[in-house]
Amino acid sequence: MKLPELIVNCIRHATANVFSTMLGVEVRQGEVRTENGAPDANDGVVSLIGLAGTWTGAGSISCSPALACRICSVLLMTENTAVDEDVLDAVAELTNMIIGSVKTDLEEHLGPLGLSIPTVVFGRNFRTRSAANADWMVVPFDWDGEILQVRLCLTRTERDTRSHLQMASHACTVDV
Repeated sequence: MKLPELIVNCIRHATANVFSTMLGVEVRQGEVRTENGAPDANDGVVSLIGLAGTWTGAGSISCSPALACRICSVLLMTENTAVDEDVLDAVAELTNMIIGSVKTDLEEHLGPLGLSIPTVVFGRNFRTRSAANADWMVVPFDWDGEILQVRLCLTRTERDTRSHLQMASHACTVDV
């Protein structure tokens, strides 16, 4: 299994698990794509979290303000109709849970990774950018017509002399 496939599988598993466990809902995965460079301009809520270790990069979750309010309402069992501090905190926590789970799954194959605290941005017509020089794996999820996008990019920071990393629990290799 190649690294992009591993990342997508980890994102798929983590997102489905977090939505099922914490929000009590099922989400449908959309078509996976790769982005090179900064994503298009955003209108909504974006949460970014850094990854560091032998591999560095970032994870990101983005959604509309309406979906961010819905996530907060379900997580906190409140009624949120506008993006406020509670909504931004809920999106940050969702990012922690999803990307944190992805990080844990990836560590089995890539070694220890550190995770920063999330930064959440809300607004219109803004762009985000990561210094990581890697392609972003983008996995969209649909929750009743609203789209949540989970993105992750990783690049190796130290040269591994092996051409493949053995995946202990899955008995296959990761091409890096």
